[in-house]
Amino acid sequence: MAPQREWFEKDYYKVLGVPETATAKEIAKKYRQLAKQYHPDAHPGSEERFKEISAAYDVIGDADRRKEYDEVRRAAPFANPFAGASGTGAGPTGFPGGSFRVDDLGDLLGSIFTRGGRGGRTTAATGGPQRGADLEASLSLSFLDAVRGITTTVNVTSEAACSTCGGTGAAPGTHPVSCTDCGGTGVLNDNQGLFSFSRACPTCGGTGRRVETPCPSCHGTGTEYRARQVKVRIPAGVEDGQRIRLKNRGGAGRNGGPAGDLYVVVHVGAHPVFGRRGRDLTVTVPVTYPEAVLGAEVDVPTLDGTVTVKVPPGSRSGRTLRLRGRGVPARGGAGDLLVTLEVAVPSDPSPELRQLVESMAAASDGDALRAPILQGARA
Repeated sequence: MAPQREWFEKDYYKVLGVPETATAKEIAKKYRQLAKQYHPDAHPGSEERFKEISAAYDVIGDADRRKEYDEVRRAAPFANPFAGASGTGAGPTGFPGGSFRVDDLGDLLGSIFTRGGRGGRTTAATGGPQRGADLEASLSLSFLDAVRGITTTVNVTSEAACSTCGGTGAAPGTHPVSCTDCGGTGVLNDNQGLFSFSRACPTCGGTGRRVETPCPSCHGTGTEYRARQVKVRIPAGVEDGQRIRLKNRGGAGRNGGPAGDLYVVVHVGAHPVFGRRGRDLTVTVPVTYPEAVLGAEVDVPTLDGTVTVKVPPGSRSGRTLRLRGRGVPARGGAGDLLVTLEVAVPSDPSPELRQLVESMAAASDGDALRAPILQGARA
């Protein structure tokens, strides 16, 4: 991707409020925070700030573009080799030591514009096709919808192809024409002695096309800011906070460029009965003291209905039983259902139950049970 003119003019790190040494994770975190803060749906009137944030993240949020952007910013003071420079150690030409060779200049300009050559000739970036911005949307799901998967829609407010002109920028019934100033190339050449520099055509903005009759809806831009619904298929087993990428469903591209991507961030609600640990489901089932001591068969809820589980004799409260394949569906196989037994203790026992418990207490030796623990504590 060739650098844009804005790369020389705008400090995208400052736009996002991160240092130039920020990691990719820190940049993404800051972008999500700002995008949520300035999203037009929640804060009307913040469209320009939102677009500025998205444009910055579109560059420094991509590893390759960020590397190229950093190179451009570092080389920016030498972009005009005939102008003086104030940098330390720079001569009147803007190069260290005050001298340069043609090959050096060609390499330098080539690193800036990505199309430089050995003979000192380079071509500046033009206003050609530009990829649309990546967008982010939030989607709240119920626990069961996240576990089983669902196809739904998300609401997105962003730049999209103009519904009146279809993105051409020309009024209905007309079409863009080739720019006569640049011959449809989008660039104009400036000869300066040994060097030939190219710059974007000011008439057509580097597109090579000219709109004679602008679209009345978008005023020739080819895009409009509007709300739209995007269909998204949520796979079974999606987790809270997971990001799902929808390719080419983000912001509209310019000058025939591709659309950006849409990232859907999933927020999963809680369930009154089930919990979750990755692909495994969890559930707590109460059992009576006799069931825990003697063993029993108890009913346990699953995603597909109730099943009967054998409680082994002598089960303690907190013991976990594993039901394989009864957890969250997944491509590599469903997880398990982890059943935790909880021995129920009545808070207000009946007289009959109290008499039975007192008889059991008389037959039990609690001091003998606790003796090993007390001895270990004194050791």
